[in-house]
Parts: sequence; C-alpha cells; structure tokens
Amino acid sequence: MNLSVVIPLLNEEESLKELHDWIVAVMQSNRFLYEILFIDDGSTDASWAIISELSANNPNVKGIRFAKNFGKSQALHAGFKAAQGDVVITMDADLQDNPEEIPELYDLIQNQGYDLVSGWKKKRYDSVITKNIPSKLFNWAARRTSGVKLNDFNCGLKAYKKTVIKNIEVRGEMHRYIPVLAKSAGFGNIGEKIVQHQARKYGKTKFGMERFINGFLDLITIWFVSKFGRRPMHLFGALGVLMFIIGFGFALYLGVDKLFINPTARLITERPEFFISLTSMIIGTQLFLAGFLGEIMVRSRKDEKRYNILEELNLAQEHEQYSS
Repeated sequence: MNLSVVIPLLNEEESLKELHDWIVAVMQSNRFLYEILFIDDGSTDASWAIISELSANNPNVKGIRFAKNFGKSQALHAGFKAAQGDVVITMDADLQDNPEEIPELYDLIQNQGYDLVSGWKKKRYDSVITKNIPSKLFNWAARRTSGVKLNDFNCGLKAYKKTVIKNIEVRGEMHRYIPVLAKSAGFGNIGEKIVQHQARKYGKTKFGMERFINGFLDLITIWFVSKFGRRPMHLFGALGVLMFIIGFGFALYLGVDKLFINPTARLITERPEFFISLTSMIIGTQLFLAGFLGEIMVRSRKDEKRYNILEELNLAQEHEQYSS
C-alpha cells in the first residue's frame, strides 16, 4: 500500500463526505493504493454514522471510534498503530488542509529521502489575535527549545515514513511535537513544505487559547524527557552537587571566619549566611536523591524501548543456529 491518510476528528459531520470525495479524487488521479483512516475522537454528532456509510461504500475507508473524547494525540496514536501505508499522511477533518498537497508530500518522503515533512501554513485564514500571533510566539519558542527548525509545528498536514510513526509514542498532548519526538528517536531528516491553508467552511474550531498555554507546558516536558528522560541523574545530580557545594562553601566561610578572623563576632546561627548554607545543602541533598531515585526507576522499567532498529541482516538465521 502506497499511502495511509490518518484523519483525527471531533464533531465534523458537515465536512466528512466532501473531504472523503476530495481525497479519493486525488488518489485516483495519481493511481495510489491507499487507505483513509478516520479516527472519531468521541464525537457527539453524526460523524460516526457518516464514517460508517463511507466505509460501506468504499472498502479503502476505515474507522476507529473512541468511547469518549481522549484528545488529538491519542487519536493519532491509534491511527499510527493501524496505518499500513509506506507513507502516512495526517490531516485535519475541517477542510482547512488541502488534499491536493498529498502527491507532493508523498514524493518528498518516498523519492527524496525525508523521514518527515511538515506543512507550513505561511498564509493563514485564522484570527490574527487568537491564533496567528500566539502561533508565531509558540513556534519561535519551540524552535529555540527543541532545535528543530520548523516554522509551523502545529500544522496538521504532515507526511511520515512508516518506520517513523511505528517507532514514536504520541502521548498526552504531544501531537504538536511529533517532529521533536521523531528527531529524538533518530529520524533527523525533517523537511518543511509550504501548504495552502483554507478558511474553515463548516462549524467552529475545537481549540481555544488554552491550547497555547498547554503547548508551552508540553514543550518544557518534552524537552526534559527527550534530554534527561533516560538519565535523570545528569540533571538532578548535577544541580544537587552544585547546591551542596554552594551550601558547603558558605559553611566553610562561617567556620573560618568564626575560628580565625572574628572569634568575638555574633553566633554563627544568628548570621544569614548560616541559613543560606543550611538551605542550600538540604536542597542539594534532595535533588541528588531525586536523581538517584529517578535512575532506579528508569533501570527498573524493563519494557521501555531504549533504542530503534531500522534494519537487521542475517540475524534470524543466527538465532536459529543458536537455538538448535
């Protein structure tokens, strides 16, 4: 199968048939072997009934229905798990992403060697105050923090190699940072393509200003997890040692000052340096212990995937020889 198109959605009954017909027309004109995966994230309208009807009339249409609204990241995770295409395209169901972009995105992945290509909605038809300006600030912070040089992290229109989506875990609200997750997993050939953005035709957006606040919090989380998730002692231990050294330095200063320089000065416990010293050493010890406990937890997670293997050569035959 050439292509899997994964479409997470929530209450988009007005646009589903039009989007389906548009995608099918693009697939047929380019002679793709394809599947369309609609992921219904707990819709309360007729979205699932429409998906069921589309699937009955088109065997290439598949659907997954959540029991309730779990979020876009979980919908994408389910879609990635079910996708069978060599190239996987994600897009939103609100008709703001143009299916005519699919053939070029497919070519960038399949023929030009990219692991992931992200769309860039350079010209947007959204509110300047509630979406455009916050989006620019969010993308700037994401570039500076993650090191991934994309102009539009949150664009729903993206293309992936199958190996990428099968080797990353999209959890929580991390769908905004799939390129960062891919880079952390070893897929660093990430490209960007300017795509056409269209005004919403039906309904209203399901996201408010809170998504940008959550986005910044998620950015901090993914930075920490990708950098120190497998080696927490490198962060907490280093900070703990630094704080302990600062506290010990103040304690040493107080001792030398009291014993040799100003023996008649007021009691050590009455000086502010004493409390700075005590607090710093306590915090340093706690941070060091946090890092130590974190290392124990990481090493005890036997089912954690510590690395990704892209290819193997002759290993099956060697395993058979050893087992015999």
